[in-house]
Amino acid sequence: MHAPDGFIDAPISAAAGVLAAGAIAVSLRGARRELDERTAPLAGLVAAFIFAVQMLNFPVAAGTSGHLLGGALAAILVGPCTGVLCVSVVLLLQAFLFADGGLTALGVNITTMAIATAVTAYAVFRVLVTLLPRTRRSVTVASFAAALISVPASAVVFTLLYAIGGTTEVSIAKVATAMVGVHVLIGIGEAVITALTVGAVVAVRPDLVHGARGLRQRLKLRVNGELVDAPESEPAPARSPRKVWIAGLVASLVLAGFVSFYASANPDGLEKVATDHGIDEKAEEHPYADSPLADYAVKDVDDERLSGGLAGVIGVTVTVVAGTGVFWVVRRRRTDDGSGEPGDGRGRSDNDDSGRDGGGSDADSSSTTSSPV
Repeated sequence: MHAPDGFIDAPISAAAGVLAAGAIAVSLRGARRELDERTAPLAGLVAAFIFAVQMLNFPVAAGTSGHLLGGALAAILVGPCTGVLCVSVVLLLQAFLFADGGLTALGVNITTMAIATAVTAYAVFRVLVTLLPRTRRSVTVASFAAALISVPASAVVFTLLYAIGGTTEVSIAKVATAMVGVHVLIGIGEAVITALTVGAVVAVRPDLVHGARGLRQRLKLRVNGELVDAPESEPAPARSPRKVWIAGLVASLVLAGFVSFYASANPDGLEKVATDHGIDEKAEEHPYADSPLADYAVKDVDDERLSGGLAGVIGVTVTVVAGTGVFWVVRRRRTDDGSGEPGDGRGRSDNDDSGRDGGGSDADSSSTTSSPV
């Protein structure tokens, strides 16, 4: 879905850039409410993980591959506003360091891959977790459905932009059919990756999943043969997310530095549709096509496996540092303006159950605590 320069004309690319800049500005303000002292560094890790998994193209049809977009995953894990910023950080680094996605098309890519996916996915996710039973399994199921829908939604947004500002004369109906069709298949892969990742984090630290906050399930006591709600207890002190952060960083480095070598070499959905329907006739070469890390390979390193692995490790490292820096500044500004000083009660408005290890059991229990999903 990384559109190069030349697919969309200058006026619409500029308009998309203005839209993207506005969305990022709004997201920066929203992220102050979503982040706290524990989740700010995790947001940088989420960005690095998305970068790593985007290197793992998987086959979806004859001659076509797909990769994670990441908007749904980021929105559910760290919040929709922070999620938009996570994917935007990844897209910026990909464009300027790896020559992936055009520079004039950066607004288009942020609009389609960050804004459309995060907003659509989180809206679907919130509806589903409201309707479904309040369990961890429901969070995972809702994550799957939200991610599945977010990818074709992104394809629809790109098609609309192309219908307004496309640089070649092609049938929009054919483009729409091809884009949505292939991205429904890619969405299945996105949904599996998102559900597995969210499910894994919810299983060990549900308090760190933004989408699971506030979905606590009261444990039951059996009294005289009847089930009654157990009384509330004081929340336990917040636990450090250090182990989760380290595990996530190691996984990201392994995926980008080693597993990425085995990714599918077939063109992704947008590339395939562009080639088949002539959208790429006016595509322009990336200004940084000769950069040291272009095409996710280290220049002058002849061994293909080593070159790609080093590029992946560099990308993850730069992304986690840049992302963590951005979110630390956002969190710091929240503290400085008095909206989230530790201990004042305002910085924990959406995290009342932080620090609990989350039983989430439906079974009878003699415990007197509540547990998050």
